[in-house]
Amino acid sequence: MTDSERRAAENAQPERHLEQGLEEGPEGRYERPRQAPEFADGRAYDRTDGSPYDAVLCDFDGVVHLWAPDAMSSIDRARGLPEGTLAEAAFRPALLERAITGAITDEEWRVRVAADLAAVCGSAAAATAMVAEWTASTGRLDPEVLALLAAVRRRVPVVLVSNATTRLESYLAAIGLADSFDAVLNTARFGAAKPDPRVYAAAAALAGADPRRCLFVDDTAGNVAAAEAAGMAGLHYAGVDGLRAALRATAAPR
Repeated sequence: MTDSERRAAENAQPERHLEQGLEEGPEGRYERPRQAPEFADGRAYDRTDGSPYDAVLCDFDGVVHLWAPDAMSSIDRARGLPEGTLAEAAFRPALLERAITGAITDEEWRVRVAADLAAVCGSAAAATAMVAEWTASTGRLDPEVLALLAAVRRRVPVVLVSNATTRLESYLAAIGLADSFDAVLNTARFGAAKPDPRVYAAAAALAGADPRRCLFVDDTAGNVAAAEAAGMAGLHYAGVDGLRAALRATAAPR
């Protein structure tokens, strides 16, 4: 996997959750929020403390979670294949779009990637093994970013907004982040992906916040521009110092 993977995630129909203002309820259904989000102990978030934002909406890959630059190319090299072979098959735009909007599951996506690689790998079995090695790899978490977001969560809700496959939830649990966000908007479960405007509206609704009072953080400029077009403040993430500066007023006690 490389930074461009940014989309790894578990099982949905592509049109299920497109109505704005819905959040996931029992049995996987999306419902309208009954009230603004609360702290774990039941206290409501304070919207009157002078903070500039009522919610932070944050991307996953490239911000919280980082892939080694050669994560996928090293798998190519180990098999004597040109660098970029695996990435080209995995991130073919039409196939990736189906994976991150829930038209196909993560498992189905990877089976199709293996099928596309069979010829260049010499056999279906070799291609399947290549994809299995890729699937087993993991990125690293940025502890500074996680600490900043944890501090912000004491003031306002933090929603993870990821163009992901249906694997996202199980991957978050595997790397210890299942409880690190107040809500998760996985585009494979929602049925549309960033920069679709519906994603931003739904993420703000999950936070119980007006989009104009949300800070959206992403390392893809086009996704940030779409958030700003939706009325949000946007941060094109380029490093932890910029995030720290953007969050300082929100995280600082008053």
